[in-house]
Amino acid sequence: METRIRNLREDNDLTQIELSKYLKISQVAYSYYESGKRSIPLELLSKLADFYKTSIDYLLYRTDTIKPYPKKK
Repeated sequence: METRIRNLREDNDLTQIELSKYLKISQVAYSYYESGKRSIPLELLSKLADFYKTSIDYLLYRTDTIKPYPKKK
């Protein structure tokens, strides 16, 4: 998962500081998530999926489809 969130951040030309501000955490905490030193809480994982317009399953390598699931009607 760490590689996927780092790649998404870099592909979108964002810094760890920009993402940490969006998530309302410190840059150090975010860097721990990217490096795998800490597990990402579900709440933050959900925010990252929403931010990148993808699914949590994509972030967790449960699928390689970046497109999010369709919303329920």
